[in-house]
Amino acid sequence: MYERFLSTSSASSFFLFGPRGTGKSSLIKKRFPDAIYIDLLESQTFRSLLAQPERLEDLIFDNSRTVIIDEVQRSPMLLNEVHRLIENKGIKFILTGSNARKLRKSQANLLAGRALTYNLHPLTIAELGSSVSLEKILQWGLLPSVHDPSKDINPKEYLESYVQVYLEEEILQEGLTRNLDNFSRFLEVASFSQGEQINVSSIARECGIHRKAAESYFSILYDLLLAYRLPVFKKKAKRLLVSQNKFYFFDIGVYSIIKPKGFLDKRENEESILYESLFLQELVATNNYLQTRYEINYWRTKGGLEVDFVLYGKDRLLAFEVKRTTSIRKSHTKGLRAFHQDYSMAERYMIYGGKQRQRQDGITILPIKEALLHLPAILSGTFR
Repeated sequence: MYERFLSTSSASSFFLFGPRGTGKSSLIKKRFPDAIYIDLLESQTFRSLLAQPERLEDLIFDNSRTVIIDEVQRSPMLLNEVHRLIENKGIKFILTGSNARKLRKSQANLLAGRALTYNLHPLTIAELGSSVSLEKILQWGLLPSVHDPSKDINPKEYLESYVQVYLEEEILQEGLTRNLDNFSRFLEVASFSQGEQINVSSIARECGIHRKAAESYFSILYDLLLAYRLPVFKKKAKRLLVSQNKFYFFDIGVYSIIKPKGFLDKRENEESILYESLFLQELVATNNYLQTRYEINYWRTKGGLEVDFVLYGKDRLLAFEVKRTTSIRKSHTKGLRAFHQDYSMAERYMIYGGKQRQRQDGITILPIKEALLHLPAILSGTFR
């Protein structure tokens, strides 16, 4: 079984946020096996605490034990009671949730200064180890249940159910939108913008909705950690650059299920965006877990020169280009070479579908699986 790379505090209270299905409950139960566990998805418990949050103290029979409250966003007012118990009783709480947006929108007590905040992402290849199948990952993504040998599941059926449950339980029941049909259509249309610059007006027209509705739907995806927006890298820019953000769903398995497919769609065309999307979701997770605090951007000039991912840190600048190709030609590194002209200090990497590590014109060229297995070392500066 895999070991998650996220480090959590053993002494302080904390929030743990992340999309459903990323393994929050399993991780916390494993790390804190003696904790008092309160599940707000359990109907009776939820109704009782929603009606009278002060009943929470009645469920804590031992103040020396850690208390886990799962899906805390279902009862935001409960956080006032959590705050009181931290202050007056010294109880440590672990608060998990898949919807930080609801807590913020409800102006809930977010325990400022009294609780840390962590995010859990889908698995990384480094967590799964070198024996994992890259082909399986490209097809079904990195949600833990897909790779759990103890669960006999059909990945396609699981992911279809995952999307449906999110629509019905998270989106509709939480009142994030009143029109599920429009939102479902929006998801499909947005999937064609995976790895592309976002044109909100165009997406709104294709969905038959107002621009403000489309903007609201994008905000829902970002707030629920179901998608990433990638801004343009503009530090000390020497060229005219584009201005639009790029868009990615948080997991390539979920993206593949959402995107409609026809018999004319070519697998090799789809794999190009899957490689790029996979690399980004691994960058986001690894950067978060290592607390390396890079700003993750992309770079694209008005003339079309582009670098897929630019990581801007306190004392390092890294540039990554991701290609499906199994052999590297000079044209593949054009964007990285142009970026080097403007930022000579940048460490440059070409990630590709071949099998051999190479070095050309100061660019480190790595097979994608090798790059992902060594991504923690690359980001921490210890890769050789």
